[in-house]
Amino acid sequence: MQRDLKMGENESVGEVGVVDLVTSAQMRAIERAEIDSGSVTGWALMSRAGHGCYDRIAYHFPEIPRALVLCGPGNNGGDGYVVAADLAAAGVQVTVAVLGDPAKLPPDAARARAGWEALGTSVDLAALDPAKTLGAVDLVVDALFGIGLTRDLGGAARDWALACADDGAPPVVAVDIPSGLSGDDGAVLGAAFRADLTVTFHARKFGHVRGQGPAYCGVVEVVDMGLPTGPETVPETERP
Repeated sequence: MQRDLKMGENESVGEVGVVDLVTSAQMRAIERAEIDSGSVTGWALMSRAGHGCYDRIAYHFPEIPRALVLCGPGNNGGDGYVVAADLAAAGVQVTVAVLGDPAKLPPDAARARAGWEALGTSVDLAALDPAKTLGAVDLVVDALFGIGLTRDLGGAARDWALACADDGAPPVVAVDIPSGLSGDDGAVLGAAFRADLTVTFHARKFGHVRGQGPAYCGVVEVVDMGLPTGPETVPETERP
């Protein structure tokens, strides 16, 4: 169930153009080029993403006592661990629920998880009852899957996406894009989280504004990642 949020100071507003939208492949290429050049590390980008997402959560939900952070098996999950640590440092009671084997996390995400584990513990997402758990938290942070997802959302992730859409469920903040929504055309991949707030990075993705994107993303805000901007920085890959 989505709610109306006030516009944030970082929200992209106005008519959507070409320069402020990138495909999933273009976003990955922009990040990879900067990492390969030595201008930034993958860990620095993950830290900026997670801290930036927390800042937007604090702006829109300044007094939440309890939060549930859903962390997936990739770098989107790594962003979630950074968000969880920031929430805990701010005094929020945080539950982190994990999808997948944490031992198989990419290096930067594993580092983010280690940072969280210095503050709290994690539980297996599949072991939690969605209805019971959602009744005991005030906010859900969806950091299961990012813009790279191309298959249908299934298993526990699908169950949680459907449960979070029920009336009475707490607000949902999506990290980069709601899990289950295509980053390129906004198609729902079997099922998807309905976010009240989506915090994305560097630029909006086509999936935020095409197809079902507007219905599933809620308010979309863009965090500055310190990456080069301007049309000349966007790789010449085909737009969807």
